[in-house]
Parts: sequence; C-alpha cells; structure tokens
Amino acid sequence: MRQIAFHRPSIGPDEEREVLDTLRSGWITTGPKAKRFEAEFAGYVGAKHALALSHCTGALHLSLWALGIGPGDEVITTPFTFTATAEILGYL
Repeated sequence: MRQIAFHRPSIGPDEEREVLDTLRSGWITTGPKAKRFEAEFAGYVGAKHALALSHCTGALHLSLWALGIGPGDEVITTPFTFTATAEILGYL
C-alpha cells in the first residue's frame, strides 16, 4: 500500500547532535536549552515572556487560565479538532 506522508521532517547532523547533547545533559524539559528557547522565542514574537510546554494540552490549559476562563464560562470550539481541544474544558 502506498502511503502519502503528511510531513517529511528535515533532520540532519546538526539536529541529531542537538538531540544527543540534550539527552546527555540530563535536562530534557526545563533546563538551560528550554530557557534559551523561551527567551529567544519571546524576543522573536516581541513578548515580554514565553513559556515552553511539553504538549498542546498544557498550553490550552494555561491559555484558559491566563484569560481567566473558569467554571460556568461559555467556551465555543469546533468538533473538527483533536480531542484535547474540548477535553481540557473539563478541567476548568
């Protein structure tokens, strides 16, 4: 059966070296590289701060919290999305 790739990543020696360096550093999530990424990303988008998260569900949760959305608030979403889009609303 022929498969059609949704996306073909471009991974070369530089990316492989960064992954190995990160794995060997002992800092996989909140280490110096994550902090550097947050600072560079904030600068790139012109924001005062940025926070890197491990998954979009966490980002959705923090977004709702930052906007002050909570129990009793109406949130309208689409049925054509990943389940986390609606699922996160159950955690309000």
